[in-house]
Amino acid sequence: MWIYLNDRFVSEKEATVSVFDYGFLYGDGLFETLRAYNGQIFALDAHLKRLKKAAARLQLKIPEASQLDKLLHQSLHRNGLKNAMLRLIITRGVNAIPMRPDLCKKSTVVITARAFDGFPLAQYKNGVSAAIVQTPRSTATGSGASLKSLNFLNNVLGKLEIDPKTQFEALFLDTAGHLCEGTLSNLFWVDQGVLYTPAPETGLLEGITRDIVLQLAKENGIPMQIGHYSPEALLKSEEAFLTNSGIELLPLVSVDDKKIRSGQPGPITQKLHEAFRKQVKRTAGGV
Repeated sequence: MWIYLNDRFVSEKEATVSVFDYGFLYGDGLFETLRAYNGQIFALDAHLKRLKKAAARLQLKIPEASQLDKLLHQSLHRNGLKNAMLRLIITRGVNAIPMRPDLCKKSTVVITARAFDGFPLAQYKNGVSAAIVQTPRSTATGSGASLKSLNFLNNVLGKLEIDPKTQFEALFLDTAGHLCEGTLSNLFWVDQGVLYTPAPETGLLEGITRDIVLQLAKENGIPMQIGHYSPEALLKSEEAFLTNSGIELLPLVSVDDKKIRSGQPGPITQKLHEAFRKQVKRTAGGV
């Protein structure tokens, strides 16, 4: 694998960062996970806009969007990839003095790309399971939960609570007990033909795929509600699914070992996934 690291492409063995990098020391940085189909990166503009907005909040220096676009596609080319997952990481940079972010002069930029053709078809046919965990998603304004930051400890703690052999995802509640999101995904469910998803105020990260699904639901005449919901709303729903750039829309058929209705992927999930894939094909030439 060829990795982009601070102005050049290097081998995995050469891809090292300083022990004084603030990304390593404090999780002080941002990342984006992107998916490429047939050599084109899907929803790239949306990912870069989110990154720019988050960087402004962190007062983090990042390259121009046009430069990042070029580097991401170069990463695909250098690794000979068409279908891939890419990870763009930007940290505040290097400084040996503790907690003086103002002294970091140059951001560290890393891009990795690996072959990826999607998750097993069986997971889409049969659906996956999840568990609601005890670790809460922090909703405090300064927590950074709404940023795609390198500080992922909250997510790691949530993931440690589940059995990865039988449970695909860990689901967070916010500090008030409302449904929030998964460690790596956003959450949707359907009840009486209405599509539901938690509000950003619960502390979730507004995923790019989440935004696309909301737009597709609107275009397909599917009623939507965004708000604060108890776990019972999910457990009593007709169908549910998870979203992110890698899984697209993945049916969720059981939570806490309890089936969601029939325990099978639902029709609205399938309808929206088909619409999503049509958009991928139309804009990125994939699927």
